[in-house]
Amino acid sequence: MITYAVKKILDKFKSFEIRYKFIIIFSIIFSMAMLLCSLFIYIFVKNNIEKNIENELKNTTQMILNMVKISATVSIKNHLRTIAEKNKEIIRSLYQLTLEGKMTVAEAKKQSATIILSQTIGISGYVYCLDSAGTVVIHPQSDLINSNIAQYRFESRQIESKEGYFEYEWKNPGETKRLPKALYMVYFEPWDWIISASSYRNEFNKLINVEDFQKSGLSLKFRETVYSYIIDSKGKAVIHPTLRGVNILNEKELPNQFLKDMLERKKGKITYFWKNPGESIARKKLVIFDYIPEYQWIVASSSYFDEIYSPLKTVRKFIIGVSFAFLSLMLFITFKVSSSITNPLHEMMARFEVASFGNFSMRMKIESNDEVGQLALYFNRFMIELESYNKKLQAQIKERVDAQEAQRESQERHFLLMESAPDPIVTYDINGNVIYVNPAFTKVFGWSLEECITHKLDHFVPKENWIETKAGLHILLSGKAVNNIETQRFSKRGGIVYVSISGAPTRDKNGQISGTIIILRDITNSKRLEKQLMKVGDKERLEIGQNLHDDLCPHLIGIAGLVTALKGDFDAKNKKSLILADKVVHLIDDAIGKTRILARGLCPVHFVSHGLSAAIEELIQYFEYIREVKFDIQVDDSIEFHDNTIATHLYYIAREAVHNAVKHSNADKIKLIMQKENESIHLCIQDNGQGMDTKMKTRGIGLQIMAYRAKIIDSRFEISSDKYGSSIGVYLKDPFTIAKGRLKS
Repeated sequence: MITYAVKKILDKFKSFEIRYKFIIIFSIIFSMAMLLCSLFIYIFVKNNIEKNIENELKNTTQMILNMVKISATVSIKNHLRTIAEKNKEIIRSLYQLTLEGKMTVAEAKKQSATIILSQTIGISGYVYCLDSAGTVVIHPQSDLINSNIAQYRFESRQIESKEGYFEYEWKNPGETKRLPKALYMVYFEPWDWIISASSYRNEFNKLINVEDFQKSGLSLKFRETVYSYIIDSKGKAVIHPTLRGVNILNEKELPNQFLKDMLERKKGKITYFWKNPGESIARKKLVIFDYIPEYQWIVASSSYFDEIYSPLKTVRKFIIGVSFAFLSLMLFITFKVSSSITNPLHEMMARFEVASFGNFSMRMKIESNDEVGQLALYFNRFMIELESYNKKLQAQIKERVDAQEAQRESQERHFLLMESAPDPIVTYDINGNVIYVNPAFTKVFGWSLEECITHKLDHFVPKENWIETKAGLHILLSGKAVNNIETQRFSKRGGIVYVSISGAPTRDKNGQISGTIIILRDITNSKRLEKQLMKVGDKERLEIGQNLHDDLCPHLIGIAGLVTALKGDFDAKNKKSLILADKVVHLIDDAIGKTRILARGLCPVHFVSHGLSAAIEELIQYFEYIREVKFDIQVDDSIEFHDNTIATHLYYIAREAVHNAVKHSNADKIKLIMQKENESIHLCIQDNGQGMDTKMKTRGIGLQIMAYRAKIIDSRFEISSDKYGSSIGVYLKDPFTIAKGRLKS
């Protein structure tokens, strides 16, 4: 639903005029920019205000805390001093009575001790006296009287100073730890007494006179609602503008949860809501507080948030006012600028509309040199060129119509030619998809145009012919033609069709290769006749070989026997006749050997009792005899051929390959392998010689004859060569090939 609404808004926006698009887009951009800037300024000012107010509150709290500590120390010091000096005055008055003879010195000292021991300072503070030697003269603990405590550090300070204020730590007998104390001492020289008034620091809050610093503490104010106050550990307000002496924890009308947090945390920052007496609603406050452990007081400074953020209201009003003013100015300027662009465009649109009806004489008035003026200049140039092109176009249209008519007639003739061609023709695009097949293709292979168009014809290429097919495609796509390449293709019925392929690349109007056109001439009957002729030739050759072996060889053997017998009838004296007879016998033996070789050459397999394997081994023995080359023969003896023609061609291929390797490669090792691989028989002759040129143009007649023999027996012929040697391979797959039984074709 939301997507539909957004799409509807965008569609509506697209229909607006440019000036309104400018206004809307600039307004959105300006509003977003002002919003982000305002937000940044607002957050920046707010953070600064909060930071400043916190710093002020912290400083105020620390100042109050220091002031309280100093004031409390001064108050305690004054309190202890007053007590010490008061006792000194009492002792001086008693001493005066001894001078007047009204009492003895012992009585005066005893009475002085009674007065001193009757006094307490706070809860556990007291007054005591010792002499300048460190001996205790008067002390609330009687066991310390007359004992010397000069070894204590604070006592040595007393003995040394005799008068003044200082703080120290003290542990009474029976106590486990030292506690901080303070004392003020005065010296009464006539009796050599150091009169000391002391108190524990944890009892100072009982001795402090709050009035000493209350007025100064409450006078420390900044801003309108910022003030400081002090509460003790029980929640009682020690110093407060309105609640002095009130225990806030016990007042139900006052919020006290924040006070519990303060008493628990002792130091930190808390935000809470507070309603002073006489106020109608509670307002949010910020308080910074710290702790004075000696007096168990919490010193705090607080301020209301509405006063803290009051400057933000002014900032907010200023930002809104400035934003509105700038937005109004921006809208006015945008409207004027967009009008200066859109008005000439509207005029140009109107002139274009007139030009659309064929009137190209319209021109724009150029009133400025800016982009709009340049656009008007280009419009005028465009209309001038358009008027010129219109005239030329009319002439070109007539020429194009005539050319298209001629091209249509040419295409019709071309199509009729392909339709009536006796050979199958296929046209492919650059991706190998069929564009067109002629009726002769359907007649030969069985697939119709509807079955082939926009599809590839990979399925009618036999697997063993893909290598030569890809090589031919590579030649065609490089821009060259191929001619009379004999190969095989499947028909729709699954039969093999022997074809002679010729083809050429097709090009588009830019001269780039756009596809190929292939002519597949059916040579199945020619191949069948060729095989029949080969079989007739093989049969004739076989009969000649048989006649040579069965007729001529026995005849020559008989002649040799007769000549041998005739030689026995010669007289030993007739040496010339004997020599001539021996020579005739040798010549006849040579003729018999040559006749046998000739017979085996004409039919090398038929006359070998063990078939092709034995014929190949005998061939290798012959070449080993005429040249010292190391041969490695790996022949599977289980391979048998019922078709003597196939065996004969394989033999001649092997003989020619071995002959070339021995004669031309300068190899010292030749390997001959014949074995079964899957459903094929592989014959391979390898050498470690200097290699040879495998390009068809430079191949010798021997290589061409071997390739021709491989085609005759429907096998794949391959040649590979490099600096490490050459390899000639024949891959045979034939329904008449048998290896320990018949191989499945």
